[in-house]
Amino acid sequence: MLKNRIITALAIAFVALAAIFLLPLWAFSLFFLAAAGFGVFEWAGFAGLETLRAKLLYTGLFLLMAAGLYLLKAYFADFIGLVSMLWMCAIASILLYPTGEFLFKNQWFVGALGLVIMLGAWVSLSMLRAHDQGALWLVWLFVLTTATDVGAYFVGKAFGKNRLAAQLSPGKTWEGAIGGCVIATLICASALMFWQSYSLLSALLLTVALVCISVFGDLFESLLKRTSGVKDSGTILPGHGGVLDRIDSVIAVLPILTWVII
Repeated sequence: MLKNRIITALAIAFVALAAIFLLPLWAFSLFFLAAAGFGVFEWAGFAGLETLRAKLLYTGLFLLMAAGLYLLKAYFADFIGLVSMLWMCAIASILLYPTGEFLFKNQWFVGALGLVIMLGAWVSLSMLRAHDQGALWLVWLFVLTTATDVGAYFVGKAFGKNRLAAQLSPGKTWEGAIGGCVIATLICASALMFWQSYSLLSALLLTVALVCISVFGDLFESLLKRTSGVKDSGTILPGHGGVLDRIDSVIAVLPILTWVII
């Protein structure tokens, strides 16, 4: 299991880095639009869509909305701000759980939420890549989310005793979450200080905030799984599950980071 997880993670990292640094912006956007499409296909399960036809139609709707949104590029920044606020509400729903659980049992609500969140992730990715140092910011973001996830996994395995969110994800512990946060903060805050000349305080504030959002992104998928009764978002990635299992933290952090930078 761990071997498959490592091999898959390395393969994903290689493909992602190649796309970030080698593809022109238009090809980069199309490539990750396709990747987002796989995530949307899996999200359809959270919305209660079980047949292949229903999932394909849902994914097709996402692609049509993406095409329409691309024609309104002047409003990308406003849309990212909206999605960022939506993630703040998602974080609140985790903190308040099970209060408000009924919302996530509504298939129409979950379906609409998935379209907006995945569109927000794709728009943020495209805008960030278009930034002067966008490629390096994307690498920094992927390092942050990966370090948080990997650190939490190994620290949790070694020292985890106290459950982080027993009702949502019994396997996650406070020890793991704190360990992952510390490791990611040390790496990414240091990078900001040397690469972007951030002050220690600014580097810590931005990094810690995004690391925490990364953790909540992971927990939010757990919330969706629990309320929908879906055990795994998919099986396409050996050792990881589905596409959403790999990018749940990334799609939460992306709009916030893009909003801060752009």
